[in-house]
Amino acid sequence: MRILITGAAGMLGRKLTQRLVGSGSLRARPIERIDLVDIVEAPTGSALCTARIADICQPGVAADLLQPMPEVIFHLAGVVSGEAETDFDKGMAVNVDGTRALFDAIRCVEGVPRVVFTSSIAVFGAPFGDPIPDDFHLTPLTSYGTQKLVAEALLADYSRRGFLDGIGIRLPTISVRPGSPNAAASGFFSGIIREPLAGLPAELPVSREVRHSHASPRTAIEYMIHASELDSAAVGPRRNITMPGASVTVGEQIEALVRVAGPATAALIVESPDPAIAQIVAGWPERFDTQRALELGFVPDESYDDIIRAYLEDDFATG
Repeated sequence: MRILITGAAGMLGRKLTQRLVGSGSLRARPIERIDLVDIVEAPTGSALCTARIADICQPGVAADLLQPMPEVIFHLAGVVSGEAETDFDKGMAVNVDGTRALFDAIRCVEGVPRVVFTSSIAVFGAPFGDPIPDDFHLTPLTSYGTQKLVAEALLADYSRRGFLDGIGIRLPTISVRPGSPNAAASGFFSGIIREPLAGLPAELPVSREVRHSHASPRTAIEYMIHASELDSAAVGPRRNITMPGASVTVGEQIEALVRVAGPATAALIVESPDPAIAQIVAGWPERFDTQRALELGFVPDESYDDIIRAYLEDDFATG
């Protein structure tokens, strides 16, 4: 079994690599090689892994990565939401052009790999149902959401044509993210938990009434693994699936923090309204009916308390 991971130097890419190395197998087959590619060097940590610094947007790069063709490709490379909104050209180049370059390279090489694509609930736009049904019309209200939607459509069509065997998973916001804040507009969802747990103040740019859907990094990785092993016949032609998440308000996040770590920790959160972030977040969905994903065997976090505990167990020492 040969595996390719794009965006492998990112947080989810590193965790996915660790998970695959730890298990040693995928799709009931032993893993022989994992190729990691990103615009910066991804840590390997195992003889199974080889790392390459490359930009799949550049001509010929994607084709080189497919020699020989991997059986499974995890396509995680992308520009995050806030950056895609402020730098339109970069978002289009990476999220759309880079994805198409990879998919076109796949269709020109012998073999039909399983491609797991990490999409986003940003493909949905207001006005929303409550909860949002699985067949809700996709009308994103951000450039990032639009770019992910284009990539979803390409994934479905290239799968229909038999060029690849794709599964797109629309991830909720991932929290609690370890490490430093990134350029995602959703970064504060993690920041208001991560920083106080480290004894640091955290700014809250939106109202405590804002509701959003979350998944822990641990659960997001399990979603990817499960997507790589799904039976295509069970999925059918609708190749993009909304993942379950813990739907909570910001206030409920903070209440969970109090339950897990105590009121003194939550007291480090400082109200600091940011109209630009509030406007972006206002166009995001709040909760979903994810019966289809549940029937396909995806298992969510049980509560936001459990998401915080997962962070403490997996990442707190290094976060």
